[in-house]
Order: sequence, then structure tokens, then C-alpha cells
Amino acid sequence: MTSTPQSSSLDPEIAARLKRSTDGLVPAIAQQFDTGEVLMLGWMDDEALHRTLTTGRCTYWSRSRREYWVKGDTSGHVQHVKSVALDCDADTVLVKVDQVGAACHTGERTCFDADVLLG
Repeated sequence: MTSTPQSSSLDPEIAARLKRSTDGLVPAIAQQFDTGEVLMLGWMDDEALHRTLTTGRCTYWSRSRREYWVKGDTSGHVQHVKSVALDCDADTVLVKVDQVGAACHTGERTCFDADVLLG
């Protein structure tokens, strides 16, 4: 049983290229478009990617809540999509965004500055 819905309006050519995890998801890295700052990692299924590509706002699949969420709908910390790319293996999505406010649910700008292991 998968944790995500099966139907999607994603372009079939894009869908055919994606290499998904066993639960139908691909990791999606959000990066600030002008500085290169890595902001967060979320998960997308085909429909979340379709919504991201067509609305200009990042849509993710919440693995814990088992529902879609549009970044900023509740917090106001919106991600305006500037570009979307697949990595060379087509198993990760890079979304370059213009982040408004904090990207992390903790209220921090990025999810990657609180627990630095080397640096």
C-alpha cells in the first residue's frame, strides 16, 4: 500500500522519467534562487510536482499527515518557484525558490543551520 494518491495530472513525459521511492515519492530540495542557500528538504509525489510546476508555489506531500501542503499557506512563509530541475538520476528534484520568511518549521531561515556536524 502506498502512502500517496495514485492519480496525477503531471505531464506523462516527466512522470516517466522520475525514479520514485517505494512509497512513490521523490525528495525535493528547496534552494534560495539568488544566493544558493539550501533551505529545506521535502517530499513530492507526481501530483505535488504537478502542482508546484503549474501554480508557482511549492507543494509537498506530508508523510506524517498523509496530505498535501503548500509551503506558506498556514505560516505565510511562502516559496515562490523560480525553477525546477531533476538531478542526473531523476530521483531528486531541485526547486529554486524565492523564500519569504523562514523555511524551517522551527522558525529558522533554513533547516540546515542548527545541527552542524562539520564546519
